[in-house]
Amino acid sequence: RSRRSESNVSEPHPTALQELDVERVRSAFPGLATPWAFFDNAGGTQILGTAVERLNEHLVHRMVQTGGTYAVSQQAAASLQAGREAVTQLLNASRPEEIVFAPAATVACQNLVRAMASQFSEGDEVIVTVTDHESNIGPWMLLAERGVRFRTWAPNPDTLALDLADLDALMGPRTRLVAVTATSNILGTVNPIAEIAARVHAGGARICVDAVAYAPHRAIDVQAWNVDYLFFSIYKVFGPHFAALYGRHEALLELDGLYHWFYGKDRVPMKLEPGNASYELALASTAIPDYFATLGAELGDGGPARARIETAFAAITRHEGRLAEQLLSYLRARPDTQIVGRARGDDPARVATIAFRVDGHDAGDIARAMEADHLAVRFGDFHARRLIEHLGLADRGGVVRVSMAHYNTEAEVTRLVDALDRHLDSGA
Repeated sequence: RSRRSESNVSEPHPTALQELDVERVRSAFPGLATPWAFFDNAGGTQILGTAVERLNEHLVHRMVQTGGTYAVSQQAAASLQAGREAVTQLLNASRPEEIVFAPAATVACQNLVRAMASQFSEGDEVIVTVTDHESNIGPWMLLAERGVRFRTWAPNPDTLALDLADLDALMGPRTRLVAVTATSNILGTVNPIAEIAARVHAGGARICVDAVAYAPHRAIDVQAWNVDYLFFSIYKVFGPHFAALYGRHEALLELDGLYHWFYGKDRVPMKLEPGNASYELALASTAIPDYFATLGAELGDGGPARARIETAFAAITRHEGRLAEQLLSYLRARPDTQIVGRARGDDPARVATIAFRVDGHDAGDIARAMEADHLAVRFGDFHARRLIEHLGLADRGGVVRVSMAHYNTEAEVTRLVDALDRHLDSGA
């Protein structure tokens, strides 16, 4: 089990005494050797150089199908297994068989819904939230064909938080599943997943967590959270374009297979990976926990790999909090600016994904204006359209979103603030 608290509102790890060496961090990402400052990390992070090396290693030296008795085929199988073991460590899952690979997080959830559909009957209920990315809403809506009803968990209109009392009121005897995000990709709000899971299980239902917007910023512990299913995008956590679905082993065994008919229900996780997972992307993914564990060691943690990963994320949390506060303090000082979400960067219940609007300005115009300074910023609804419409923010290009990772620097944020100041005060 993790050494962390069962809440996913992170606090500094007790052994994380040192701060990130950001220049050392940046040296691990070859894509950062560019004039651009990337503030679109919630859409996809830069990839670790070691991940690229391992991807190439498989393509050059192991590019065969698994299942053979000859040595190179066995090495290809080892690539896939190593990927499962790496994600097991990253999520603190109990065994590699609990890790299902998919091309993207949306596909991971769609596959889960397909495999789980026969467990639902007419009149059963699924709770979804307004704050989720569409990946954890739309796929569940397909169960309407089976007569499933949907109840919507909306955020508190004042705090924009998901109140647990509202979840209690929504749950009933026919509730079978609650789909919720660990962190909103618009609000940046960290939800208390362990507490939510406890309430869901007390009501006899299961929980599916979208951890895409959470995974680059905090350590995930599926055992401490006690979730049934969780998915995230590997390419948003410094790896290749790939995704993973975690499922408790007993829960995965209950799912229907998506592969050939002769794959029995006991064939987890392969029965849920039609056409086989990508071996090269699996091997590339092994670089991610290795990187965090190495980072933790450099921060002074001499413990086992999982502890070092948690130490790394504690330092990442502090560094990103400073970057977020640097930008948010500027935005708070502007009377014409609306911050969409928690207003302070040092708030432990927010990550460095910041959305905002400026009176009299189109969000797209603001984002495009940053390009002259080689600042990569995005605008729109970010596939959280239900939330953007719920908040009445669908006009004027939606919201500007600045999403930071731990390789971003204070100097880059200063460049961004200066560019925003020039554009917003120029009358453009």
